[in-house]
Amino acid sequence: QVQLVESGGGSVQAGGSLRLSCAAADLSYSYSRYCMAWFRQAPGKEREGVAVIRIDGQTTYADSVKGRFIISRDNAKNTLYLQMNSLKPEDTAMYTCAAKRSYRGTCTGAPALRDQADFRYWGQGTQVTVSS
Repeated sequence: QVQLVESGGGSVQAGGSLRLSCAAADLSYSYSRYCMAWFRQAPGKEREGVAVIRIDGQTTYADSVKGRFIISRDNAKNTLYLQMNSLKPEDTAMYTCAAKRSYRGTCTGAPALRDQADFRYWGQGTQVTVSS
């Protein structure tokens, strides 16, 4: 199965930037064949999809982060990234990467961010705190 380990979280002032990484170990399937995504959850709120990237690099973003966040992947390094710019206090949350095989549901558009149950592999998360 797949193991996912996030890193790069921390505390930053509003307007700053952070780059999250998610290193993947895949023992049964090629990393390049997985749909990868970032989710986040703030205390008292539901977990929400932030961004998803398809095996060919096509991306989808939540409206709240469009123009500020960039999701990318390096298949040679088995690593997923989330570049977060112009951070706002409302971005404060636990950020978690997730993976699913490409045949599970869709990896493009709003449904990919919505259908969280399709993602079968999850990391432990990394905390992002944005202060005013």
